[in-house]
This record gives sequence, structure tokens and C-alpha cells, in this order.
Amino acid sequence: MQPAAYCRAPGNPLLLDILNIVAPVFLVVGAGYVAVKSGLFTAEPIDELMKFAIQIAIPCLLFRATSTIDLSAAFDWRMLLAYYCAAGATFVTAYFVVKNFFRRRPGEAVGVAFAALFSNLVLLGLPISERAWGGDHLAPGFALVSVNAPICYLIGISAMEMLRADGRGLAETLRVVLKAMFRNSLMIGIGLGFFVNISGLALPGSLIGALDLLARASLPVALFALGGVLTRFALSKSLGEASLISVLSLLVQPAITLLLGQLLQLPESVTRSIVLMSAVAPGLNAYLFASMYNRGLDAAASTVLLATVLSVFSVSGWLLVL
Repeated sequence: MQPAAYCRAPGNPLLLDILNIVAPVFLVVGAGYVAVKSGLFTAEPIDELMKFAIQIAIPCLLFRATSTIDLSAAFDWRMLLAYYCAAGATFVTAYFVVKNFFRRRPGEAVGVAFAALFSNLVLLGLPISERAWGGDHLAPGFALVSVNAPICYLIGISAMEMLRADGRGLAETLRVVLKAMFRNSLMIGIGLGFFVNISGLALPGSLIGALDLLARASLPVALFALGGVLTRFALSKSLGEASLISVLSLLVQPAITLLLGQLLQLPESVTRSIVLMSAVAPGLNAYLFASMYNRGLDAAASTVLLATVLSVFSVSGWLLVL
């Protein structure tokens, strides 16, 4: 990724600095939303844009990142422990509150709570982090992205299969997890990147140039398409559950991450990076996970929309803290 285009200008008020970091990302999301709502774009081209971003451009971005990243420096066990302990804590809290307070069945509660586990690290975390810290300080973010889907899907699918009434056995659950991983284009890009990194394979300059062109298109296209996709969701009767997950995802999880990062004595740059990554809204995978099991779809859809809107303010607040 290229270094951030924005740098703090001497004398600028801090709030203006933060606005210059956060606003462009959400303005692109808003542009996609308005383009669909106004009729300029229909659902079909938005779907094709998202397909291009998810299946081609973003895998190229992740491939280039993981093929060149310093693995020993990026994968600090303390960082992973801080981030996923916080994510796991919000997931468990969300499950018990949704099950006992909102009276959801166990499988539905898992479907709703998954949104508190899976933050939108790729479409929101990376572009905001790039603008905040610069392209040269994204190693912790890319490290999290590379393991996020396997860890979150392993937790979510395992919990669903153990707790729902018609759950699968252990062997079938593992098969479902592995199938979900190996069919995921993002994981394929990450896996190939790790292979090139570890093997030391030298790629032709022309291929690297082509991959970089696609990588540069990935996040703007994905953000615009995300705005278009959000027009399909509505704040339904599940507003209470969506509000709960939003508070856990946008406020509680980053607060726990910050506390654990300090307790584990992580470098300040790493701590602030993972806190900001944990402070973004749940990703579309939260809705896809609920769709996969047809449990908690209404709440998952409401959460993605509400939390994405609220994250404009929560991310700005965490940037003030950091």
C-alpha cells in the first residue's frame, strides 16, 4: 500500500486532523449508498464491483502485503492474544445477553453474537489505519487480517455446531470450517503470499506491477460497493440487539484491547494499531455467517448498518484517545 496521502499540518486543531483521517473513508461509503438510493447504480453493478474487490483486487492487496511482510516482527503473540481475547470476550458477552435478555434460541444467539467477534478489518480497518498511521505502519493490521477469518470462523462455527439443537459432530464441523477457509478468495491470496514470503520466490517485475495496480484499486472500489450493499439493510425490530452489538464492538472491544495491550507491554505503535482495528464496525461476514445458518439474520443485518454509521463517531473518538 502507498503511504497515507494525508499528513498532519502544523497548527491544525486535533479534531480537524481526525476529520481529515476518517471522513474520506466514510464519504466513499456514503457515495456508494447515495449512488444506489438515487438510482444512478442498481444492485447488479454494485454486486459486480464487490465481487471484483473481494475476489480479485483485495486478494492481490493481501498477497502483496503478506509476501513482503517481516513475519517475525508482525506476528507478536502478545498482539494476537490482546486482540482475540477482547474479541472473544465481546462474543461471549453478546451471546449470553442476546440469549437471556432478548430470549433468542442458542443458535440464533450465536448468529447475532458473531457480529461482535468479526470486525470489518479489510474494508474499514485497513483504509482508516493507512490514513491514520501511514502505509509503512500497517504490519500489525495485515497480520490480524491474515488470521482473522480462520480464527473467527473457527470460533463461530464451533459455537454454532455445539449449541444449536441440530448441530453437527466434531468431524463434520471441522470439514465445514476447512471448506469455508479454502473457498475464501482472501485466504487464497494470503496463503500464496505467505508461500512466496517463506520460500523466497522472486516474482517478475511486470507481475508485481500488475498486482500493485489491482491492489491500489481494491479499497476504494470495496468502500464504494459497501455503501451500495448497505442500502439493502434496514433498522428493523432488532434495533435493541443491533445497539447492544454496536456498543460491544465499537466501545467495549477496543477498550479491552487497549487495556490488554498495555498489560502485555506491547509497543505503543502496535497497541494503537490493533485498538483502531478493533474499533471498526462488524463486517459483511457477520451477515453472511447468519445467512449460512439462517439464524439471527434480521439482527445481523441491522447491526452491520447501525454499527457502520456509528463507527464514524466511535473511530474518531478512539483516534482522540490514541
